[in-house]
Amino acid sequence: MSSLEKRVSRLRRLATKFKRAESAQNALMEISNIANNASSMEAFYQGLHRHLQNLIPADNFYVALQHQEQLQLPFFLDEKDADPTLLYPDQQCLSEMLKRGLTGYVLRHQKALLCDEALSGQLVAEGEIEYLGSPCHQWLGAPIMHNGIALGVLVVQSYDPNVSYGSNEVDLMVFMCHHIAGVLTRLQHREQLELAILQRTQELSQAYDKLKSEVYERRRAERLQHSLFEIADLATSNLDMHHFYAELHKIISYLLPANNCYIALLDSHSNVLDFPFYVSQLAPEPPAPRLWKDGLVEYLLRNREPVLLTQENIRALIQQGEIYNVAPALNRTQIVQQWIGVPLFIQGEAMGALVVYSFNMEQKYQMKDLELLTFVSQHIATAIERKLATETLKHSNEQLEVMVQARTAELAQINDELQSEISQRRNIEQKLIHDAKHDSLTGLPNRQMFMDRLSATMNRQGFYKFALLFIDLDRFKMINDTLGHIEGDHFLIETAERLTRCIREEDLLARLGGDEFVILLDNLYDTEDAKEVADRILDALSKPFALSGQLLNSGASIGISLCNDPSQSTSESLLRDADTAMYMAKTRGKGCYVVYDDKSHQQFMHDLTLENELRQALDNRQLQLQYEPVKDVENNGIIALHVSPYWLHPVYGRQDRQQLTQLAVQANLQLELDRCVITLLDHAFAALPLPKGAQVFLSLSSQHLTYKHALQHLQDCLGACSFPLEKLCLFFSEIALARDHDNHAMGFETLRELGVNLGIDDYGSGYSSILTLSFLPISTLKLEAELASGIRSMRHRRLLKAISLSADSLQLRLIADGVRSASQQCSLQQLGIGLVQCADDAMTIIP
Repeated sequence: MSSLEKRVSRLRRLATKFKRAESAQNALMEISNIANNASSMEAFYQGLHRHLQNLIPADNFYVALQHQEQLQLPFFLDEKDADPTLLYPDQQCLSEMLKRGLTGYVLRHQKALLCDEALSGQLVAEGEIEYLGSPCHQWLGAPIMHNGIALGVLVVQSYDPNVSYGSNEVDLMVFMCHHIAGVLTRLQHREQLELAILQRTQELSQAYDKLKSEVYERRRAERLQHSLFEIADLATSNLDMHHFYAELHKIISYLLPANNCYIALLDSHSNVLDFPFYVSQLAPEPPAPRLWKDGLVEYLLRNREPVLLTQENIRALIQQGEIYNVAPALNRTQIVQQWIGVPLFIQGEAMGALVVYSFNMEQKYQMKDLELLTFVSQHIATAIERKLATETLKHSNEQLEVMVQARTAELAQINDELQSEISQRRNIEQKLIHDAKHDSLTGLPNRQMFMDRLSATMNRQGFYKFALLFIDLDRFKMINDTLGHIEGDHFLIETAERLTRCIREEDLLARLGGDEFVILLDNLYDTEDAKEVADRILDALSKPFALSGQLLNSGASIGISLCNDPSQSTSESLLRDADTAMYMAKTRGKGCYVVYDDKSHQQFMHDLTLENELRQALDNRQLQLQYEPVKDVENNGIIALHVSPYWLHPVYGRQDRQQLTQLAVQANLQLELDRCVITLLDHAFAALPLPKGAQVFLSLSSQHLTYKHALQHLQDCLGACSFPLEKLCLFFSEIALARDHDNHAMGFETLRELGVNLGIDDYGSGYSSILTLSFLPISTLKLEAELASGIRSMRHRRLLKAISLSADSLQLRLIADGVRSASQQCSLQQLGIGLVQCADDAMTIIP
């Protein structure tokens, strides 16, 4: 062969090898595309098989993967053998079978194997494998390796002697396995993540449904509790009987439809049924009193059990002779669709009936309505019994008063009666003296008696150390507003009893008024004695209170003032100092005590002065604004400017946003601070270097959404702005959203109608569900700064990745806050978070 022919032959071989390599590369690219676009692992395996057939004969092809030391067959295609997963439904049996064959041999040795019948017989003889499946002409398997670990095996086999594999096919299979290992890992991770997200979404949905059910039951219980309180109040009211029953009807109507309702009472002496209350859509006049017969009311009182009857039930009772047999003229139930009757037990006997009924099928009662009315009826019966007893007592008192007046006139001159009257006057006088110095609710000494005792202590001869403890209860207003004044009184009485157990007999406990108590600790040996008493009080008041069948936690703030020299103090100044120390304890977070001293007082007055100066600065618009850019990491473009206020105090220098917010919270000026910032932003907006399409971000207090008047003030402030409101995105804290979702949802809808954009900041700190966010009209999430400032572990990265995917699925912009370095930006971008707020890029813009 000439030199030219050799070169031509060599070029042809190279061309063939190049085409094979090009085909393999194209196949790998197509496989990668399939991995990115495949909707499932099954679709990926089908695409892999389709492209592998373009390179080598692969009519008989399967993939075996190892998962938790078990072999699985996610894809199997063979012209002779059935799918082993159908023959071996038990995954454990299937895995053991595969491990005993050629697949397990390749997996153990982690090397490709081209095996014919001869080599197969040799391996069987050596005990390496067992015969599995139909005999084939050739079997070719290559391990799928990733980071030195065999993930599985890729297998093709031929039953046709005319179809053979060689070293080229072996190299091709090894080459493809090497490249698809990463693809398989990525697909498996993606599938696992999707399954995890789906599972979490289902869990959150179930939790949301459960929460809605709990909210409904709680509101129903609160409505019932409110009704019971009103019934209890009626029992002691001064209303006449007509208005008493009318108010009872209002309460019943609050719980269930009661357009048709009446109360029947039985006089056991005359055996007469009376109807003191009656309201009906068809009959305006109540029935006249009548003798006991065989009507529905008599049937109810005989059986002494609540009933819910339909028209069919009433007809059945008539046919059975239970009702309207003796007195058919009483029957007025022909158009009644449903009838609920509950017996009223007065003095242990069924002496009355509470009845509601309906004339149309649209108003349907259920068993839960019967149960509710039965429960309420016990309290209604008690209220009626008390009211009747009160009326009887009132009538008896009137008669008695007439008799006493007559008798008094007859015996006006008798000395014994005069002495008795004098004695009564003395008792009343002593009671008045006692009442003048004691609290009527708790029986404790009042302010007057306490100040008298304190003055006497300071003026006595032979001075001993003593201390005042000024106690203010932290949650009394909430308890009073939520549970009512009756439970509020119970709370104060229980508090007084607990305080009494914390002090000695020689100490004096008094109630100054409201939820304020004061203690005089006499004859102290050391200042630490007063602190020990304060610790005992805080511990005693921190234990739950049982109110209205619920356990509620309270607490107290305590101020302590010590008297070491009576000549340098007065009783009023000591009480004032204790009061001041108590307010200092409240500013430190409540649930603690503060001992009054000059240094602490000066600090308190400093804070108070600073709060007043901040109020003046807000009124005079003396605050200034700075702007932190929000950037797109990919092109370094600014998509928004985040507005933050600061205050240049003439004495204490720059007060940043965090210091301002803390000061505003102490002074209850959060709303005024936010409205001031909006006004300053309106004046400076024209000078902002906003790129096209960029927005201005502003974080606001969630108090704007808690109260209607606060939300209205915010609407007015935004409505007065001259710049387009669609350029503004308002952020509210996720922690506040998690605590008060309902008010936030309604407030968001109101603000969205103005055209502003809405977002949630500090995301990741309040544990709001993704499902909850999907129902809110928000466009942006800003991560809590700690989440993005330091990515510490793989779990941290997975959390951020999951948040990124969730935000992307809801089409929400996700912004990382508190970013300070390029490396942080790079790490976040790798996790799919491309928008960052740089903490060190703040700028001030002078309009």
